Amino acid sequence: MNKRDFIKTTMLAGMGLTVTSACASETEQSEDAKEAKHWVWENPNHEESDEDLLKKYSSYYEAGIRGMFFEHDSERHFRIAKKAGLETHRWMWTMNRGEKSLLESHPEWYAISRDGKSCATNPPYVGYYRWLCPSKPEVKNYLSQLSNEILEKDYVDGLHLDYVRYCDVILPVNLWETYGIDQSRELPEYDFCYCDTCRENFKKKTGKDPLEMEHPDQSPAWRKYRYEQVNSIVNHLSEIAHAKNKPITAAVFPTPEIARRIVRQDWTNWNLDAVCPMIYHGFYRESVNWIGDAVEEGLHFLCGKFPIYAGLYLPDFKSDEELEQGIRVALKNGASGVSLFGRIEKNILEVLKRTKS
Repeated sequence: MNKRDFIKTTMLAGMGLTVTSACASETEQSEDAKEAKHWVWENPNHEESDEDLLKKYSSYYEAGIRGMFFEHDSERHFRIAKKAGLETHRWMWTMNRGEKSLLESHPEWYAISRDGKSCATNPPYVGYYRWLCPSKPEVKNYLSQLSNEILEKDYVDGLHLDYVRYCDVILPVNLWETYGIDQSRELPEYDFCYCDTCRENFKKKTGKDPLEMEHPDQSPAWRKYRYEQVNSIVNHLSEIAHAKNKPITAAVFPTPEIARRIVRQDWTNWNLDAVCPMIYHGFYRESVNWIGDAVEEGLHFLCGKFPIYAGLYLPDFKSDEELEQGIRVALKNGASGVSLFGRIEKNILEVLKRTKS
């Protein structure tokens, strides 16, 4: 199973929205920002030749794609994409870090579930789910170092964060049957983080230990604490990126409400330059039109803070016509473009071209 299948300027100025006053025109864009700018998530294929890469990335640009989120570092891919006119951003896994060296050297950095199991030794759902605890200063320092190393490279135009959250306390409903789980309530083995650092910090702040609460999953203060830990990580990494005059974006859950409820992710309070909500409608058993609803909700709560590029999961669409519908409804509801996850074939590029009109 593909890892992202599980859940699935331009630079600074080019990625921004212009609003005349706070919340006055949440989806109103400036004249210069009306042309949609599309993005693609991609893992560099090292078997492709330079000639083939230039041809591919040039075809992306012609279709309206303006940037790439590369999952792994490849100077060759980055530079050829730049030659084709595309922005090149490094796609970085953030809180989900399963590298062997880290697991062996710092198992104490990993999140602990409400039933006392560590992601270092008992990953939930799937083996690669190794979630760090955002409350630990050592984790923030580690992620800062990684971000600095990425952003120092001259061929990297920006930083794109993924897995910027806690583990899914509730999966999208379409995955319940896949994993044989009924998550109509929050289960302890998927509820994070209850490590000593989190418990002590929260107790200092509120006088309560979350593990001693009768229903910690129902505590607004405990939820808010966890939102703030991830917010602190993201906004610190944002400072690092902006100090280098490079933009920072993130792949997030589809709407502010869903993000807070099922992964403790409060993305409307992040200091980003753009966000790519993964509006994977099939995962939530929703229609294509829900893509527009999700964009509208996100923009409402962002209040013009930064633009949305609607994340679309290509396998969810049954036809090219359905994909075109999804792109159009996203743009109609205020998205500045779409970000595509899946195989980009010629027919996908033709659909993008049609949506220009």
